[in-house]
Amino acid sequence: MEKQEMETLPPEPLRKGRLTPVLALVTLAAAFGSAFQYGYNISVVNTPHKVLKSFYNETYFDRYGKFMDESLLLLLWSVTVSMFPLGGLLGALIVGPLVDRCGRKKTLLINTTFAIIPAILMGSSKAAKSYEMIILSRVIVGICAGIAYSALPMYLGELAPPNLRGTLGTMTEVFVIIGVFLAQIFSLEAILGNPGGWPVLLAITGIPAALQLLSLPFFPESPRYTLIQKGDEGQARKALRKLRGWDNVEDEIEEMRLEDQAEKAEGHLSVINLFTFKPLRWQLITIIVLMAGQQLSGINAINYYADTIYIAAGVNPMHSQYVTVGAGLLNIVMTMISAFTVELLGRRLLLLVGYGICGSACVVLTLALVFQNKVPELSYLSIICVFSYIAGHSMGPSPVPSVVRTEIFLQSSRPAAFMVDGAVHWLFNFIIGLVFPFIQEGIGGYSFIIFTAVCLLTAIYIYVVIPETKGQTFVEINQAFAKRNKVLIPEKKKEETMDFSPGPLPTSAKETNF
Repeated sequence: MEKQEMETLPPEPLRKGRLTPVLALVTLAAAFGSAFQYGYNISVVNTPHKVLKSFYNETYFDRYGKFMDESLLLLLWSVTVSMFPLGGLLGALIVGPLVDRCGRKKTLLINTTFAIIPAILMGSSKAAKSYEMIILSRVIVGICAGIAYSALPMYLGELAPPNLRGTLGTMTEVFVIIGVFLAQIFSLEAILGNPGGWPVLLAITGIPAALQLLSLPFFPESPRYTLIQKGDEGQARKALRKLRGWDNVEDEIEEMRLEDQAEKAEGHLSVINLFTFKPLRWQLITIIVLMAGQQLSGINAINYYADTIYIAAGVNPMHSQYVTVGAGLLNIVMTMISAFTVELLGRRLLLLVGYGICGSACVVLTLALVFQNKVPELSYLSIICVFSYIAGHSMGPSPVPSVVRTEIFLQSSRPAAFMVDGAVHWLFNFIIGLVFPFIQEGIGGYSFIIFTAVCLLTAIYIYVVIPETKGQTFVEINQAFAKRNKVLIPEKKKEETMDFSPGPLPTSAKETNF
């Protein structure tokens, strides 16, 4: 009885949340069924690319009595690779209305259909003798990844207490990397990366989605969404008690009430209004820079075309798949280290160190690739550089932006911000997937000098503009950005940013959903 009385006492002001079994399980259920799709499908076509190209060629021969020429095969394969991020772009453009109208959890559940349907299509493509089914499925599963990449960090960020928001926020990237690694393992020629196994290899993507569909309904919706957007304080309180493991959650409820009052005054912020709304100018620029920097710094060029890069670096083609697996293992280890140190070291430090390592690795890799014909031993240095690059990216540029983009927007502007964020992320992902093989063919080893410049520019922006956000509430983070936003506003309009939250929007903004 005494223990029960102590549990119902009001929490201390600085009481920290803990990783309860419910919070851990909902993170696992949501992330494995969502972020996994991104990682698995971005990497699954890398190692068995020769087997899949052979299928394309054989199918073309059966239809037309001749094989494709090399330029047509390269174009068709680039399209196959790039259809996934194109689907991601489409998913990012619809995620805002979905999370607003259906909620975070229901959006993730609806999203499972975009993984299960293409899994069936890709698994049947060999029997149907149709490479078009693979290309179409890559678009559909890309939509799944695009929705998940925005809805999942929004959901986890709103479930987490402030002191665990960084760790849970990085789970999006952790499960992306787990997906990448499992795709690399299953893609080994001895397992499924062979002429008989590749349909199963591509169809595996439906299994995590099916598990999510069965498990996620048993966990609560985001309490913040439930209170602020649905107006159901009782359900929000019930969900918080379940997630936190204690009865008195009034401190968090009160914080949500304050945010709810601000939202009622301002209405929902649309994508169009977000670009013209001065009090959120630097938050918007920040997510654009972080997402563009993450993609244009080259990580998915390596994910999509790792085997090709290793062979160019002098690795025996028979051994390149095992080097890819080793890189995937390093990726997981470094991302896990980031997940458990992001609350200790902070977001800024991990980003800056990560981009510093990536930029340096790209410079040395460029030199090694350019001169390895004269000095064959430099091929080993090339592999070290690729591994160093992966370690640096896994430390900061890959996982940390998922945390920051959730933290720097309040509830009313978060869905619109995530639509912009996701669109930038997937647009540049698409461009890299489509263009990189042609860049590599055109300028060879000098390809990576482009990524060096991107790393440098992104690091400068982070150092100058982005404040540290660890351990702060959404309100406190927005207060920090309000100071910078206020500098850019004419003297006569300074009062618009005196408050930390965006001021009232015009009526037209309140009525706009997109």
